[in-house]
Amino acid sequence: MLPQLMQHANSSMSGSICLGLHTNLINGFRSDSYVRKRILLTRRLQDFAQARLGRRYDLEVYSGRVPMPRRALIRAISGAHALVCFPYDVIDAGVMDAAPDLETIATYSVGYDHIDVAHARGRGITVGYTPDVLTDATADLTMALMLDLLRRVTEGDRIIRAGRWRQIYGADDYLGTDVGGKTLGILGMGRIGSRVAKRAAAFGMKVIYHSRSSTGPGTRVTLGRLLERSDVLSIHVPHTPDTHEMMDMSRLRKMKRSAYLINTSRGRVVHEKDLAAALRQGIIAGAALDVFHSEPVGPANPLVKMQNVVLAPHIGSSTDGTRRKMAELTVKNLELGLSGREPAYSVK
Repeated sequence: MLPQLMQHANSSMSGSICLGLHTNLINGFRSDSYVRKRILLTRRLQDFAQARLGRRYDLEVYSGRVPMPRRALIRAISGAHALVCFPYDVIDAGVMDAAPDLETIATYSVGYDHIDVAHARGRGITVGYTPDVLTDATADLTMALMLDLLRRVTEGDRIIRAGRWRQIYGADDYLGTDVGGKTLGILGMGRIGSRVAKRAAAFGMKVIYHSRSSTGPGTRVTLGRLLERSDVLSIHVPHTPDTHEMMDMSRLRKMKRSAYLINTSRGRVVHEKDLAAALRQGIIAGAALDVFHSEPVGPANPLVKMQNVVLAPHIGSSTDGTRRKMAELTVKNLELGLSGREPAYSVK
């Protein structure tokens, strides 16, 4: 048992464990022969989503500190037929093998690098994820971070709140950078990258991009040319062994000293220590980040103390409409997976 870790979705008693057994009354007698399939959630979903799932399945919802501790996850998943996880949960072979009845995994995210997909495939476990529905929200945030960084909005907010705005700025004081006419380089022209490109064009930016497979708005260039020519570099690649810390010091040095870096993809695509050093040494002008190596970010992270950095707490998909669509798609992926079919969006 996992005291004070799990909450039965259909019970008001915190700390209780649902064992997946659904008791029916047949002709006045108790029958324990019907067992509903059991779903483990490593964190709660919206009420409407849990209510929909609870009508057909037995739910266990972890209610402790996030992320769910590995030992607790392995113990709780042992009798589960399905798992709802989040991008900070590590779902590797050890976790899956602790659940002999596991049929499907639904991650509440567009990324799935936290799941050992190859092992799931070998076990016959389907994996669903939630792309498309968060594309516009993440593209909007990318533009917001870009405008904030180049026009120094958050920096100005800090100045006012700290009581350091003591006189009206003069002609050469507190200057930002124009967005119109600048070259936006997009690393990864997928769903989100292409939406960012269209938004940037409306601001009068010239768009270039580097992408292994996809094509989109703008001019396709080599990675080297992308780094050399971009006034703003926006990263939109998934985290894979090939992209792990690809933006290291060697590549940061190829960028203009006046260039800015935006990352709303995955934190581990950027070598965070190298980025901090590049910003400190003036190798690039600034950065805006919504994702990090380790989340949440604490005050010891050197990026927190830098004035030429804008930080957001991983909110690319954080709009009410987007999060509802993500929950709806997560539920749909689970229902399809538990019925023996492929999820609506299935990781191959």
